Amino acid sequence: MVEEADSNQAELSRVLDTGERTLRRIPPGPEVIRLATEVDLVLFVAPGCPSAMRPLVDRLLPQVEGGPSTPLLVVAGREFMRPWLEVLRRGAEVVFDPYDGDELAARVDRLLELQARLKRLAGQVGELQRLSSTDGLTGVHNHRHFQERLREEFRRAQRYDDPLSLILLDLDHFKQVNDQYGHTIGDGVLREVAAALQRSVRETDLVARYGGEEFAVLLPRTHLTGALTVAERVRRELGLLQVGPDGRLRVTASLGLSSFPHRTVLSPEQLLLTADEALYRAKDDGRDRISLHTQLPLFPPAGSQGE
Repeated sequence: MVEEADSNQAELSRVLDTGERTLRRIPPGPEVIRLATEVDLVLFVAPGCPSAMRPLVDRLLPQVEGGPSTPLLVVAGREFMRPWLEVLRRGAEVVFDPYDGDELAARVDRLLELQARLKRLAGQVGELQRLSSTDGLTGVHNHRHFQERLREEFRRAQRYDDPLSLILLDLDHFKQVNDQYGHTIGDGVLREVAAALQRSVRETDLVARYGGEEFAVLLPRTHLTGALTVAERVRRELGLLQVGPDGRLRVTASLGLSSFPHRTVLSPEQLLLTADEALYRAKDDGRDRISLHTQLPLFPPAGSQGE
C-alpha cells in the first residue's frame, strides 16, 4: 500500500489485512517502482490532490499495458474523480472514497485472481515456446530453432563485423547401432551425445539436433581457430562416452567446420553449405575426424567461362 499519511491505514488494514492477504505500507517514492515487481498488487491511497501520486502511477501503468505484471488499484477522493478516470481507462482499477469495505475487498480479490491467472498463462506460454524450439528426444534445440538462430546470428555478425563459426557433426556408422542394439539404445546414444555437446560449449553457443544422428553447433563471436578448438574438444568428449547396454559401445563422429567472415561465405545458407561440404569430406577421409571448408575463390578464374 502506497500512502502519504496513516489516516486510512487502520480501516484498510481491517478490510484487507486478513489471513489470506498481507498489507505492507510504504510512503510514495522511487522505492515503489522497485517493490512493485515483488508484490501481487500495488494499492495507491490518494484521498487528496492526485499530483503526488500520479507520477508513480503513470510509471507503473505501461507495465499493465504490456501484459502480465503487477496490477494497480487506486483509492481516490471523489472530488478528484476526473484526473483518475484516465488512469482507469489505461488499465488500473480505481475506487472512490468513501468506499464500501466489502466492495474494496472483492475488487482486490478479483485483481489478485486475475494476476494469478495471468502468471499461470505466461508460464504455459513460456513452456510452449520452449517445447516448440526443443528436440523432444535429446533436449537440445531443434532444426527449426537452429535455422532461425543461424539467420539471426549471421545478420548480427555482418552488422557488427563479428566472427561466426558453425560445426556440423554426424555420428559415424550410427545405422549399425540401431540395427545391432535397437532404436531404444540408439535413442540413448543420441541423448548422451547431446549432453556431451552441451558440456563442451559455452552458454552463449547453440547446440541443435539437425536431423537424425546429425547435430549442429553454432558459435557466435568465434573465429575458425577457436571453433577448431571446440570441435576437437567435442571429438575427445565423444570418445570418452561409455554407452550401450554394457557401456562398451564407442561413439565417434565426423565434424565439418565453416566460419564467417570468409570470401566464400556471404549468407547463412553458404555458411551451412560449406560446413556440410566439410562434413562429407571428413567422412570420405575416413571418419572420426575434423575437416575445414575448402578455400574456394568467390569467382571463377578469368577465361574459365565456357571451358
